[in-house]
Amino acid sequence: YHLSKEFSSASSTTAVGTVTSRVTRNGNGVMEKDLVNHEDLAADRGMIDDIFDETYREKEGPKPPLRYVWRNIILMSLLHLGALFALTLIPSAKIQTLAWALLCFLVSALGITAGSHRLWSHRSYKASLPLRIFLTIANSMAFQNDIYEWVRDHRVHHKFSETDADPHNAMRGFFFSHIGWLLVRKHPDVIEKGQKLDLSDIKADKVVMFQRKYYKPSVVLLCFTLPAVVPWYFWDESIIISFFIPAILRYTIGLNATWLVNSAAHMFGNRPYDQNINPRENPLVSLGALGEGFHNYHHTFPYDYSTSEFGWRFNLTTAFIDLMCLLGLASDRKKVSKEVILARKMRTGDGSHKSG
Repeated sequence: YHLSKEFSSASSTTAVGTVTSRVTRNGNGVMEKDLVNHEDLAADRGMIDDIFDETYREKEGPKPPLRYVWRNIILMSLLHLGALFALTLIPSAKIQTLAWALLCFLVSALGITAGSHRLWSHRSYKASLPLRIFLTIANSMAFQNDIYEWVRDHRVHHKFSETDADPHNAMRGFFFSHIGWLLVRKHPDVIEKGQKLDLSDIKADKVVMFQRKYYKPSVVLLCFTLPAVVPWYFWDESIIISFFIPAILRYTIGLNATWLVNSAAHMFGNRPYDQNINPRENPLVSLGALGEGFHNYHHTFPYDYSTSEFGWRFNLTTAFIDLMCLLGLASDRKKVSKEVILARKMRTGDGSHKSG
């Protein structure tokens, strides 16, 4: 039983891997069985609420009836119609406007992937105050609920994955896990379990709580006003194009990129790390969601800052976090050791890693 931790001040990476090994030497053959001690790895972050809860059981009897949230249904329909209209405007847009829309997409995506997901939901690395402020601004530009709410829903998703207590339970189908979960009232178990989570680490972060207090005006300013005003003011883009491409279309694509992690990456792809869970490895989702599609790995090792064992491959978020560490703005990246990954593949994987 050993805990492998490698500290390097230059790279500030912590390789975490508690492996309980039973080693049998048979000539030159070494057989090793891993039993990853999640609690040890998780405790290093001061939080274990993203580890799957084996004890949860769904309630017997009929499921509660669906209650539609008509305001969300109407707004999401209008948003997607606006995005379709925006597509027709692309040929008329200036190249600077398209570049600005792409930049807004990348910044807002990092507010989710490097911010509310890897930093705040999983505590998989540490960020300095300037970086936390940047990620909070980017997160408001993404407009996917404030960080506090996003973290609560995401930790519940991991702790009770694919059950009634999972906000976007993929067992309820592609549409539900993609967008449908936002169009109906939450299952009572989601609310109940969400209230029982320990979110003291989030409540203690003044930047997060400041965003929560001023969330609505921050979204109006950063998700819609700023992206639309810049092209109109700086290079005389038409106000219609300025609003519909960098604001509406960019926002809609950002939402769907995130939602695909909940839907497609829970249904399509292989399971080299744990074949007993639904999340899959989906490179296409990773491409659109800046590295969040290596989902079988992520649900197996939620505390790994890279959400993948492949570094920067299809994973712009990992490159961004590494750059922030290089600049001294981030530190203490949690990484699962190669031996733990390999042992886990051998023990619970579907064998697909052998074929590459």
